[in-house]
Amino acid sequence: MAEVVEEVIAQIQENLTATVTTDGDSSPTNSTGRTPSTPEGMALAYGTLVVMALLPIFFGSMRSVKHHKEQSTAFAKTGEKPDTMSSKDAMMFPIMASCALFGLYMFFKIFSKENINYLLTGYFFFLGVMALSHLLSPVISSLIPASIPKIPYHLSFVQGPPEGGDKKSKEKKYLIDYRFTTHDVVCFIVALVISVWYLIQKHWIANNLLGLSFAVNGVELLHLNNIATGCILLCGLFVYDIFWVFGTNVMVTVAKSFEAPIKIVFPQDLMTNGLSASNFAVLGLGDIVIPGIFIALLLRFDNSLKRKSKTYFYATFIAYFLGLLATIFVMHVFKHAQPALLYLVPACLGTPLLLAVIKGDLKKLLAYEDHPEEKPKAVKNTNEKATKSKNTAEGEEKSTPPAKKETKGKKEAKKAK
Repeated sequence: MAEVVEEVIAQIQENLTATVTTDGDSSPTNSTGRTPSTPEGMALAYGTLVVMALLPIFFGSMRSVKHHKEQSTAFAKTGEKPDTMSSKDAMMFPIMASCALFGLYMFFKIFSKENINYLLTGYFFFLGVMALSHLLSPVISSLIPASIPKIPYHLSFVQGPPEGGDKKSKEKKYLIDYRFTTHDVVCFIVALVISVWYLIQKHWIANNLLGLSFAVNGVELLHLNNIATGCILLCGLFVYDIFWVFGTNVMVTVAKSFEAPIKIVFPQDLMTNGLSASNFAVLGLGDIVIPGIFIALLLRFDNSLKRKSKTYFYATFIAYFLGLLATIFVMHVFKHAQPALLYLVPACLGTPLLLAVIKGDLKKLLAYEDHPEEKPKAVKNTNEKATKSKNTAEGEEKSTPPAKKETKGKKEAKKAK
C-alpha cells in the first residue's frame, strides 16, 4: 500500500512540473491497436454523447417536479420531512467521493481487476434492474393494451409484535412494504433481460441503457433543498474534478478499469466496425447527475414563481449544453482528458445568478427552499384551535373580576341598610 501511495505522490509531482512539448507531427499515434477514428465518426460519437447527456437532465427534471409534489403531500399528511441534501452533506460529499475514488484506485493496483469487477458488476446488476424498471414503468404501462388487466399486489414483511402481545401494537415494523401491479411485473422482466444482456456481453448499448436509467433516477430523486446547498456541492466537486484529473492519473485509471454502467459511451469507429466497434468516447454519469440535480432545482424554483415561462431552467439547461461543447472542444484540441465540471460548474452557477440579478429575483432565488421549515397543516390547525381556546379562557378570566366587584358592592349595600 505504501508503494501505491508513493506512486500517486510521484504522479502528482510529475503532472504539476511537466511541461507540454509539441513537435511538427500532429498526427495521433495508435499504440493501443484500436481502429483510428475518422472525423465523421468523432463528430457522431461526441454529438450522441451530448444528446445522451441532455435527455436525462431534461426528463429527470420534469419527473422531479412530480416527485416533489408527492413529497410535499406526504409531509402535509404525516409531518415527516423528506430527505434532502443539507449544506453539511454537500461539504462532505467531495471528501467522501475522494476517499471512495482513491480506495478503488488502490484496490485496482493491489488486487486483480477481474475479481473486483465481478463484485461491482453483480452489485450494479441489481441496481440496474430496479432503476430501469422505475424508468420504464410509465412508458410500458402506456403501451400495454387495456385488455390486459392491471391487478394490484402488496408485498409486506413485518417485524413484531412480540408473541402474546396486542396484534394492533405500535411495535410492528414494516421491513418490506412494496405495492406493485402486473404492469410493474412486465417492466421488471424487460429490465431483467437488458441487465442480463449487459452482465453476459458488457455490450455498450446495454451499458448506456443502464447508465441513462441511473442518470434519470438520480436527477429525479436526489433533491437539493436550496440554492446555497447546490453552490456548495458544485464548487466542492469543481475542485475535486480538477485535482483528480489534472493532478493525478487516479481518475483516468479508475474510469478505464471500472467495468460498470457508471458512464455513457459511444464508439468513434461505428461507421467502420458497426456495432462491434471498440474505440469509445466516454462521459461519466457524475458530469450529468451533479449539474442535473441543480438544474432540476431551478425548474422547481421556476414553478414556485408561478410564471408562464421557465426562464431559469431553460437558460441553465442551454448553459450546460454550451459548457459540454466547450469540454469536448478543449479535449479534442489538447488531446487530453478534461474534467467536465471545470466548464460545467461556472456555466451552471453563473447563468442563474446573473439572470436573477438582471430580473431582480436574486433574493427570491437565494431564499427558495424545496421544503421550508414549517409545521404540517394538521399540526397548524391543532395549534390554532389551542390558541383560540386559550384566548377565550383569558377573556373569561378578565371579565370575571368586575362581576365579583359588583357582588361585593351589593353585600356592602345590604349591610348598610
